[in-house]
Amino acid sequence: MNTMYHDRQELLGHLANVATGLSRIRGINETAPIAEGTFSIQFDEWDWEIGVGVYGLYRHACQTGDLDLINALADWYDWQISRGLPPRQVNSTAPMLALSFLIDDVERPEWEALVKDWAEWLMISLARTEDNGFQHVVKERMNDGELWDDTLFMTCLFLARAGKRFDRPDWVEEAVYQFLIHARYLGDAKTGLWYHGWTFNGRHNFAGALWARGNSWITIAIPELFSIVGDLPRATRLYLSNVLAAQVNAFAKLQNDDGFFHTLLDDPGSPIEASATAGIAYGISRGISLGILPEDMRAVAERAYAAVLTCIGDDGIVAHVSDGTPMGHTLDFYRQIPDIPAPYGQALTMLMLVDAIARTAKT
Repeated sequence: MNTMYHDRQELLGHLANVATGLSRIRGINETAPIAEGTFSIQFDEWDWEIGVGVYGLYRHACQTGDLDLINALADWYDWQISRGLPPRQVNSTAPMLALSFLIDDVERPEWEALVKDWAEWLMISLARTEDNGFQHVVKERMNDGELWDDTLFMTCLFLARAGKRFDRPDWVEEAVYQFLIHARYLGDAKTGLWYHGWTFNGRHNFAGALWARGNSWITIAIPELFSIVGDLPRATRLYLSNVLAAQVNAFAKLQNDDGFFHTLLDDPGSPIEASATAGIAYGISRGISLGILPEDMRAVAERAYAAVLTCIGDDGIVAHVSDGTPMGHTLDFYRQIPDIPAPYGQALTMLMLVDAIARTAKT
């Protein structure tokens, strides 16, 4: 255990601070420390930003044994479901990931039915591209013929988890297939990194952007898939392990002197991006813990971890997090995305801290 990760109590303090920062951004009782159990979650939206946030809160609750937070999450899902959920698409699937785990903690048959129904909808009704990829349909647009790297985290992890939870190997197989088809069209063989998107309408990668947060979704999603599925076929496991290792090897060459990654990974003149840096730190450490990556890759994660800690303000808000980023057609588009306080920045930092806490428990 590297001393960079500090002791458990210090880590719990960071985690509570960041979780409270998340509350200040999007509506948990602002004055309540996360550990007191006196708050309620009031996120009004049901979309990808909140989906990442509630997954971070769920992992926080599991790691710390916070039953009050589990109950607060259950209350939030109850409220959202009772008021009617928005139309189904890739980004509105993101909150389903935490729900597919929460049904192990809260006995609600109607939630189990929702998880099953939503997974079946993905299988049957979500628009497909050529080669049967999940088209990145969002509430604003259909994105005809487009694959985005966000899809694997926002949709495919949920489908894999639902498949394991309800003994539906066809759902698991479809989720794994989506990882393979996305790797084919979004992975860059020269660098080992991933492009933000691909379109079959013109057959190109848009601006050719090696976007940092998009890459971090992949760094997280591959280990999470391994953890969820558990029994991947040997050839698939080897393939995805090598895809992840190639990406991390590229990260090691592009990390700046302070441990950060830039919004465009291969452009040190573009802004630093803390949410991507946190996601990369988490994904690498998770991959090492699962035996997907070698231990000698931990140095990249440790430097990224230390960098993100410097971004956490006294109010718990994580700085240097770029705004939600649609597909860019020029590299300057990515350079000009402004920084904002964002739920996903908080959540990715929480995942990084939760992993560090789990590691302290093993020493």
